[in-house]
Amino acid sequence: MASIQDVAQLAQVSTATASRALSRPDMVASSTRERVLTAARELGYQPNVIARSLRQGETRTIGVIVTDILNPFHAQLAKGIQDAADRHGYTAFLFNSDEDPAKERRAIDTLRGHLPQGLIIVPTSGARENLQALSGVPIVELDRMSGTPGVTTVTADNSGGATAATRHLISLGHTRIGMIVGQQDISTATQRHDAYRAALEDAGLTYDPALVLPGNHREDDGHRAALRLLTLPEHRRPTALFIGNNEMTVGAVLAARALNLRIPEDLSIVGFDDSRWAQTMNPPLTVVAQPTYDLGTCAAEQLIAQLRHPRDGPPQHHQLSTTLIVRHSTSPPHTPAPAHSH
Repeated sequence: MASIQDVAQLAQVSTATASRALSRPDMVASSTRERVLTAARELGYQPNVIARSLRQGETRTIGVIVTDILNPFHAQLAKGIQDAADRHGYTAFLFNSDEDPAKERRAIDTLRGHLPQGLIIVPTSGARENLQALSGVPIVELDRMSGTPGVTTVTADNSGGATAATRHLISLGHTRIGMIVGQQDISTATQRHDAYRAALEDAGLTYDPALVLPGNHREDDGHRAALRLLTLPEHRRPTALFIGNNEMTVGAVLAARALNLRIPEDLSIVGFDDSRWAQTMNPPLTVVAQPTYDLGTCAAEQLIAQLRHPRDGPPQHHQLSTTLIVRHSTSPPHTPAPAHSH
């Protein structure tokens, strides 16, 4: 089995330089780093991470907990984190909480056994309590905020995005705009709901709680909520829906199709989150797009910066912009043609 000395010899550098190129790549010139990496690949060199961690007193691992890895949004977040961690020579351990605080706590307990240097977490409703088990470990909350004191946060502009979506539907002439919301103990869901309500009231429209139903961030719950809203009596049924995330949007689109409602003629839809399916469905979906990959990379960069330069002072809060992308799932409300008398 190849040793670090073999790698150094093939790359024509000192053993110390070869070791630095593999463990602290930012401290080595890129041309040297490439030579060392090429030599390591050719020789099939595998560093003994555990031994090195014990020597250096650090593991160069970070924990990552997301709430639903099957959701394309969370998969994209995780990819952004992992790519940034790789660039800095860190390994990311990924866990999935399924929106379950107990499962989140088990992930945190497992991580503690691996001595992570820091944690990036998309928090569940129980995160504020669960994170107390990691006292002294730098934490970045991603996408949502649990209110845990002293942690850095990286979020999207949920209020701005929800305001833009609701105003877009109002500008088309919709007055009965329903919303399928996420869990109201999650910061993203409350921010989007509050902004929707404020945009209606700013336009002089009455907020109707009967037109707002929970979808719990899940496709099947979104489907059930949409069926309930879309089978209300015609004078109360919403002519447009704003939906709080992409999983619930899938459910709502399937509900509209099951009821033979045409999008956008019978029902306008705006979803929060863009995705490949939203762009390729018929008709393509109007969405509030988040810079998902960038949110993940920003969270990793913030955490690694804290690990390298521990700082005092207040925690950092980073908010990335959202963008309303208007496609073909929204139009003015359909007015039935008047019946002709004979």
